Amino acid sequence: MMDAAVRTFGRRGYQAASMDEIAELSGVSKPLVYLYLHSKEELFTSCIRREARALLAVVAAAVAGEGAAEERLAAGLLAFFTHTAEHPDAWAVLSRQARAQGEPFATEAERMRDEIAGYVGELIGAAAQGPCDAEGLAQALVGAAESLANWANGPAGTTPRQAAATLMGLVWTGLGRLTGHGGDLSKSPAEP
Repeated sequence: MMDAAVRTFGRRGYQAASMDEIAELSGVSKPLVYLYLHSKEELFTSCIRREARALLAVVAAAVAGEGAAEERLAAGLLAFFTHTAEHPDAWAVLSRQARAQGEPFATEAERMRDEIAGYVGELIGAAAQGPCDAEGLAQALVGAAESLANWANGPAGTTPRQAAATLMGLVWTGLGRLTGHGGDLSKSPAEP
């Protein structure tokens, strides 16, 4: 039922999606959908939460470990772009549909964004040699990743590895200054 709902919301949008269509796609009756999830709003919120947890899990796993912050950031970007490419309907729900519908859906998507920015901020802080605005840099990087994922998953046809390398190349110059590499791109980050 949830897979059918994510597919429908992701492809048709929240407003155009119908509970009848979701029930039909999931092979259950409409009353059964309402029995488990009492309203379209509750179903949409459940979809956002489930897909946010899935994306957070792959990013968290990719950035975990003891490697250099730059390598972990590259791995996190690759995981993010791979997940969004492999789950386009889920990404549409998280990146466009939840935010476009306003509250309370936008808050659900914002929680996911803030958690990812937290991971990124920790990595930037760990890599920096001296004070920096790790939180602001993390927010900027996450925003850029979201925008690039929308573009890469569209007609551009950019692979997750290309998208991760593009964004890592962009941020490495600035992060290189913070980490003592002086922005020298010849000392490139770990290739995602």
